[in-house]
Amino acid sequence: MRVLAALSGGVDSAVAAARAVDAGHEVTAVHMALSSNPQSCRVGARGCCSLEDSVDAARAAEVLGIPYYVWDLAEEFEQTVVEDFVEQYRMGRTPNPCVRCNEFVKFRELAMRAKALGFDAVCTGHYARIENHNGYQLLRARDLDKDQSYVLAVMGSEELARVILPLGDVGSKDEVRAEAAERGLGVSQKPDSYDICFIPDGDTQGFLRAKLGESAGDIVDVEGNVLGQHRGYFEYTVGQRKGLGIDRPAADGKPRYVLETRPQSNQVVVGPSTLLSVNDIEAGELVWLAADDAGDVRTLKPHAMGTDGDEALYAQMRAHGKPQLIEELTVTDGPLVGGTASASGTEKTRQANRNETGGGNVRIKLSETVRGIAAGQSLVIYRGNRILAHSVINTASRS
Repeated sequence: MRVLAALSGGVDSAVAAARAVDAGHEVTAVHMALSSNPQSCRVGARGCCSLEDSVDAARAAEVLGIPYYVWDLAEEFEQTVVEDFVEQYRMGRTPNPCVRCNEFVKFRELAMRAKALGFDAVCTGHYARIENHNGYQLLRARDLDKDQSYVLAVMGSEELARVILPLGDVGSKDEVRAEAAERGLGVSQKPDSYDICFIPDGDTQGFLRAKLGESAGDIVDVEGNVLGQHRGYFEYTVGQRKGLGIDRPAADGKPRYVLETRPQSNQVVVGPSTLLSVNDIEAGELVWLAADDAGDVRTLKPHAMGTDGDEALYAQMRAHGKPQLIEELTVTDGPLVGGTASASGTEKTRQANRNETGGGNVRIKLSETVRGIAAGQSLVIYRGNRILAHSVINTASRS
């Protein structure tokens, strides 16, 4: 196959491209330049769009002996990721820019261009697995500590059919680093990227303030009593404890946490940590990635979480968050046959029609409470290790 390998400049994408070459594919490398001013992005491999990254990507391609190109995707990245990030915070939501980037830039834009240029597939260094069992499915990586399936859940099966993920079956990141060293790729000890790549100094509050301006408002408790002032509600996230600027202690002497932000009234609501615990979540923009064809699992024996034999339904609300057992699941206005599922313990059942156009809403009730869930976060639904659907959280409460 003719394969287009995305080289970020890190160790994972370099080894993934090398494995694609070993598999006999005709590989061409491309580095996606996501910043119009890469000097402002992180250095020392902390981000994913620095000058250092482009140089490391070029060196890796040279070692592998494959053609190398740089694509300027700065405009697409600004419009689909950065502007959306700012707009979501303006709306009082907490987005995940990595999910957005993977959906619109690292996969959709890459796949569209690759197809137009006659490539059969794209290859990346993400830690996840793609299998074809009555249709393409996305599963967690073998190395659960590095699993990135959560941020890839926005892909449809059309994209899955044209993506190669060579690192999905590796046992650990140490194996990848050792392989990079053995191949002489030069990035074997390069640190992992982290934080938000388009905020150079890591000051998210300052970045949002520069984009949205200052807008002083009240910090209030759940009864509406004014406790302090803020410079902009968008500088606060659900679950935040530090930096609230409240001088008056709570009546019980316990810390206060951000419970929600209210853009309409320009308020930040704070309260005790107990109010952060939720188990009832509603989400929209529902997109199915795979049919739930496991049948009525009340007749099956539960397996250990993290194994491919596990058939329980799980919800995950953060990229590296712990999967939470789903007790009830209801879909409305969406592509379902029989929109409600309910079972006890780890025995859940739901039958879904596969429909990638998505739409509709989902409501889940978790078997246990979780803390600090905010509107705008991605809700990914798994059957064991297999992703069923992706949605965006609207509300979270305790029932």
